[in-house]
Amino acid sequence: MKRRKFLIFGSVLGLSPYIQAKEVSEFEKTFKKVAPTLLAVQDHLFPEGSKLPSAKSMNTIQFLFETMMHESFDRDIKAFVIEGAKELEKREKGSFLSMPAQEKERALRAYEETRYGHNWLSHIMTLTMEGLFSDPIYGSNIKEAGWEAISSYSGLPRPTSRYIAL
Repeated sequence: MKRRKFLIFGSVLGLSPYIQAKEVSEFEKTFKKVAPTLLAVQDHLFPEGSKLPSAKSMNTIQFLFETMMHESFDRDIKAFVIEGAKELEKREKGSFLSMPAQEKERALRAYEETRYGHNWLSHIMTLTMEGLFSDPIYGSNIKEAGWEAISSYSGLPRPTSRYIAL
């Protein structure tokens, strides 16, 4: 192999991971910053050991992220979810994640007393429940455990792909 071909081939191989890399959106960066707070709220609302599967075991944070990333997701709700998580952390002076369960309960109840917090928690509850009870093709409701917990099963026909093309 001639030197020139070797250099071109080596350059192409070296750049190949970057050619296929996707650009991280501003939303994705912002979501990753508030994801621990969102997950902590989901885990508090749907904890381990209850009759329903836990938010963590059902991967509801990933479901929330992927759902919100879809182009059809309402951008105002997207912003509301992000800002609500930031507001909760601000109200609790950045300590929400490290609080024990009883303190988280107190913090969430106090947040719920505000109109903004009430609406935000309602949205988080709804979006989390969508993950718990949606078809497993969407990445949550692992092994149909959400359906099993409430003795319910999907309607037919079941989806064959995650989202329709818009």
